[in-house]
Amino acid sequence: MRQNISSSSLFRSRRSVREKVNLFRIRVIIKQWAMRRKSEKLIYLLLLLPVGLVFFFMSCGKKKAEGAPDTSAEINYSPSLDIFPNPERGFIHTYIVKSGGTPLSSAQLGLLRKENISMVLRVFYLDSFKDKPIDEAGLSLIQADLQKIRDAGLKAILRFAYTDEITGTDAPYDIIEQHLNQLKPIFEQNKDVISFVQAGFIGAWGEWHSSSNGLATTDNERKVLFKLLEVLPSEIMVQVRTPGQKQAIFNTASPVDQSIAYSADKKARVGHHNDCFMSGGSNYGTYSNVTAEKTYISNDALYIPTGGETCPPEGGYDPSCPEGRNEMKLLKWTYLNLDYYQPTLNAWKSSGCFDEFHRNLGYRLVLLKSKLLGQAVAGQDYSVSISMTNTGYAPLYNYKVTSLVLKNTATQNVYSFELPVDIRQCKPSGTFNIDQPVKLAGVSAGNYDLYLKIADKADNLKNRAEYCVRLANTGVWTEDGGMNKLMQQIKVSAQ
Repeated sequence: MRQNISSSSLFRSRRSVREKVNLFRIRVIIKQWAMRRKSEKLIYLLLLLPVGLVFFFMSCGKKKAEGAPDTSAEINYSPSLDIFPNPERGFIHTYIVKSGGTPLSSAQLGLLRKENISMVLRVFYLDSFKDKPIDEAGLSLIQADLQKIRDAGLKAILRFAYTDEITGTDAPYDIIEQHLNQLKPIFEQNKDVISFVQAGFIGAWGEWHSSSNGLATTDNERKVLFKLLEVLPSEIMVQVRTPGQKQAIFNTASPVDQSIAYSADKKARVGHHNDCFMSGGSNYGTYSNVTAEKTYISNDALYIPTGGETCPPEGGYDPSCPEGRNEMKLLKWTYLNLDYYQPTLNAWKSSGCFDEFHRNLGYRLVLLKSKLLGQAVAGQDYSVSISMTNTGYAPLYNYKVTSLVLKNTATQNVYSFELPVDIRQCKPSGTFNIDQPVKLAGVSAGNYDLYLKIADKADNLKNRAEYCVRLANTGVWTEDGGMNKLMQQIKVSAQ
């Protein structure tokens, strides 16, 4: 006979069964958990405890970081208008030397950083070697100059040429090839302090025109450029004189894009230098189709460098502050020569925009905010969330090592953790986010200040502050180690 059971009794009966099943499951979990700790006494003790106390013991057994509340602090940073040097960007000075000439002055180079200059253009005229190899004295001069540049905490743009007269003579291709083979070991030995190389060699001033040996043709320019790219380390970029020359050499008007950027692809390694910048019209033949070629350079320069020097204006053109600002932004200028053309540079100074250009030539990275946990466990992942922008005219072009650095507030011990990010992706006016877990391997327990370090990839330069990127924020830069203080602390507990 079927019993008449009320719905409430049936509910209590089912709940009782569920509770027993859940309790059984909890006891199984507890047993597995305790066995991993090899404590049989703990197993039986926990199995005898009420369920509520079991949960209490289980929660107490967790690492603090796993069950701790969110203690992250979000900080917004203030931008700075300070002018300061940063690697591979800004105003530059040009130093020219002919065969047997005077080496660079270490004393003179040592003063440049006080002008907030981090880079120089060194032009070597091989005028005594148009029909023979570069002699040992000539090679030694080049090597010694690059060493002085390194000692001064600077970097160099290089150019080689044979004549500084429009009617002068250059060298035939076989001599150029021989010279480039001789220069290859110097390029390799000094790649850490070479920012870029201008194509050079052909014609007056190495500017690829007026060649006495008929080299100012697309085929010969291609031969010289490809040979230069061959002897240079693959990470060094080369600049050619006009956009039309690059387009003709590679037989395309398509700019470099993300698919080949920063690769060993020859096209991805070739940028532009304009030595008649801000002169109006075609910039003395720099452009044949002004609007189209400026658009081409603007897109190309997201990944390859542009720079050069001003020239006397033509046709009533006025290189005013607005014109200078618009051109530098459009063409993503990374450097500009201070030694020519003085009337244009002086006009910018008197009009009040020179300092603006000094700040914004090249990249200018600014911290926006960071969100970082106040606690961490040694050996475990630590979440990093940092946001920045680039208020400069151009991105970085050479790879940098970006790291989170922990500095113990008591012992001053430093731990550095490289972040898998490419800071070159921080494009002008764009936002760049670093959202990465960092495994705090080997960190001792203690309190730490947090820093962001953006360093040169060369082992012998990465710990020199002159070669680290300073962020344009108030109160963050420290010369000690070339780091940017994030103004946050964490407490690291032992594992």
